[in-house]
Parts: sequence; structure tokens; C-alpha cells
Amino acid sequence: MGMPKTPALTTDCVIYDGEGRVLLIRRKNEPFKGCYALPGGFVDLGETVEAACRREVLEEAGIEVGELRLLGVYSDPRRDPRGHTVSIAYLTLLPRPLPPRAGSDAEAAEWVKNWRKLKLAFDHAQILEDAGKLAGRGPQD
Repeated sequence: MGMPKTPALTTDCVIYDGEGRVLLIRRKNEPFKGCYALPGGFVDLGETVEAACRREVLEEAGIEVGELRLLGVYSDPRRDPRGHTVSIAYLTLLPRPLPPRAGSDAEAAEWVKNWRKLKLAFDHAQILEDAGKLAGRGPQD
């Protein structure tokens, strides 16, 4: 008997600045090429999910994040068109906004005030809604 098939593991990071804006990237690659997304990506073998989250934010937006607060686990088998992918999402606050630099698989990285008007990749709109509830940021923010 071989190893059982298991979902891929990713991480997503919701990063707010002191003004209530959220850090988003624009995807360089499919799926969802050109759409806005949270910084994040696949967890490497031997890496903690927290380390993967920090690495992906640094690679995609050029920003170092410290403390991470667990936001939730997103496991809908249909959330990623490439296959069943489970994402562990984190929330963090940067007291002062650092200028993002797009890197790795991001074509742009920016601070966004009203993300609800944007087309977001995957289930990132749901993750941002959940983050807003956890952080006490309502729909008016």
C-alpha cells in the first residue's frame, strides 16, 4: 500500500497597517493571474506553517512580519482549482506601513483600503471577512 493522497498545505497572511489598510498582491501566475490575493503560498517540507507565512510575505511583498495570530483553517476542496489545498491563515498588524516591493510570483504589492471592490483570488474575500471580525474591523473599514 502506498501513502494516502493528502491535500497540499498553504498559508495566507492578512496584514493590516495602522490605518486599517490590508496588504494585497496581484498574482503573476495562474490560477487567478492578475487578481488580487493575500500574500502566501505553499509550505515547504520541514518548515513550520508560521515560518512559511513569514517567508512568503517576504518573498512576495518584501516585508518582514513578526507576531502572527492564527485566523483559521480553510479546507474547502474546491478553494483552489489546481487541487485540494488546505490553507492556514494568520493575521498580523504592522504599526507603520512599510512600502511593499513585488517579488517572486507577485506582479504588484500594495496597501489597499477598500478590498471589497476588488476581484480576489481563491477564497481570500472570506478570509478577509473573517479577519475583519477577529480584528474588530467592520464592513465600513
